Amino acid sequence: MTVEALTLTLVVITFGIYIYIGWWAKVKDTSNFFVAGNEIPAMANGAAIAADWMSAASFLSMAGLISFLGYDGTIYLMGWTGGYVLLALLLAPYLRKFGRYTVPDFIGDRYYSNKTRAVAAIATLFISLTYVAGQMRGVGIVFSRYLQVDIVVGVLIGMAIVAFFAVLGGMKGITWTQVIQYFVLIIAFIIPAVAISLQLTGNPVPQLAFTFSDIAESLSQLQVDLGMTEFLEPFTNMTGLNVFLVTLTLMIGTAGLPHVIVRFYTVKDVRSARWSAGWALIFIALLYLTAPVIGVFAKYNLIDTLNETDITEARDISWVSKWEETGLLTLDDKNGDGTLNFMNENSPDNEVMIDKDIIVLSTPEVAELAPIVIALVAAGGLAAALSTASGLLLAMSSAVSHDLYYRIFRPDATEKQRLAVGRIMIFLAVILAGYFGINPPGFVGEVVAFAFGLAAASLFPAILLGIFDKRMNRQGATWGIIVGLVFTLTMILLMRSVQVFGTETQVLENFLGVDALGIGAVGALFNFIIAFVVSRMTSPPPEEISQMVEDIRLPNITKKE
Repeated sequence: MTVEALTLTLVVITFGIYIYIGWWAKVKDTSNFFVAGNEIPAMANGAAIAADWMSAASFLSMAGLISFLGYDGTIYLMGWTGGYVLLALLLAPYLRKFGRYTVPDFIGDRYYSNKTRAVAAIATLFISLTYVAGQMRGVGIVFSRYLQVDIVVGVLIGMAIVAFFAVLGGMKGITWTQVIQYFVLIIAFIIPAVAISLQLTGNPVPQLAFTFSDIAESLSQLQVDLGMTEFLEPFTNMTGLNVFLVTLTLMIGTAGLPHVIVRFYTVKDVRSARWSAGWALIFIALLYLTAPVIGVFAKYNLIDTLNETDITEARDISWVSKWEETGLLTLDDKNGDGTLNFMNENSPDNEVMIDKDIIVLSTPEVAELAPIVIALVAAGGLAAALSTASGLLLAMSSAVSHDLYYRIFRPDATEKQRLAVGRIMIFLAVILAGYFGINPPGFVGEVVAFAFGLAAASLFPAILLGIFDKRMNRQGATWGIIVGLVFTLTMILLMRSVQVFGTETQVLENFLGVDALGIGAVGALFNFIIAFVVSRMTSPPPEEISQMVEDIRLPNITKKE
């Protein structure tokens, strides 16, 4: 059976399971729709958190970023994993003790203001929409290569599947679907890592093979010999300032992601929330300790396979020709010598251009692994993208239906009306997500990093101050969120290259040496400063709000959870 046939078979089987779970978990009330009735077991919730958080960026893009950025690519490992620890230890238990449906719900009640709630809901929409664009691009990449369909068709198929189980089952359906998707994606990630580790080093444990072999050093020297930057040399692609700020942005951005935070509301109590965090960290570590190995081994294999290879012979290789058809791999014999020269991707003489997002997907084929492994990786990539996309769609839906429609405009709305608005919003969000999947603003990892920047600059400071600063009031929180969000969004847009009248234009290269990926940390700093200054210049919050903050923080206070 061909790779394409095996992939189609696995996709049909896994999608069938996702659809069945969506039907099985169909809900009729808002509690199950928004927070799964607070009855998800801790271990299952940990797997769902891991699947929700490990998006197409983690599965598809991170190893590719490490392959091309080398040492500097560790910013994604440090930022995303460090951010999860920050969220699990510093914020999640307190938010669960507060016991609401969404992040804007917490912010609205903590800051006793529907205006602040509305601002937080708008920030949630911007963050989630930016994030989901990367997921839909991941879906399109997988389908366009392995099912040999147009990228538009691939995105539409993904939209239909996500819409089905999200609309029907809400958070309950999404959670149990994500549990299955986690195990699909982690098996799909680890099996090829083990296989390529055995092939290159004879050691079946990828992490040990990476540690005790000289593959990384060999790759580093190979890149130097080819005129590329040394793989293990720090700060060759980014300045030290940017490495620090991008890492910080990803960390605090992770701790401010509304679709991840809401997962801690789906368990019955604070103790379960803590156990969920622990299980999720274990599940996440399985992938994040494997990604650097795949990044290094894959880059070594690609150079070894394509460099100084006759271009005609290269195009006769099955995986090369099929990836060329997608436009994500380009071979160009620029000097006319008939052979390929694998050089730095930004070099004008480079004759092999590889999209960062295809490194993980192409690795099993480059290593000539069994077709079933190749198909499994494709199914894993889809699971990673769809699991996160579903969580983001529900975050957007709840921001509108619960935080804006119910809590602000129609507090007398019935359960039926709230569910109807929530489901309609998922359909609208799916359409927007599909558009950006077809017209992506960048590669998966980059787009997702922008979403983390928006979360870092808008929601994280408001949540942190809401828990640990009793003096913080609604005026400070509202203006902090607005300034952080507007500044960061504006800077990202100004520093992005866009087509203006057919010409590639970039208004700003950086902001005081900080690029678009790290600007969220600067936005967060502005948010903290504005929030602190404004709150101290205006009246303090009511006494009952200060007492509520004490209740959240003190473990000996009995409070309904």
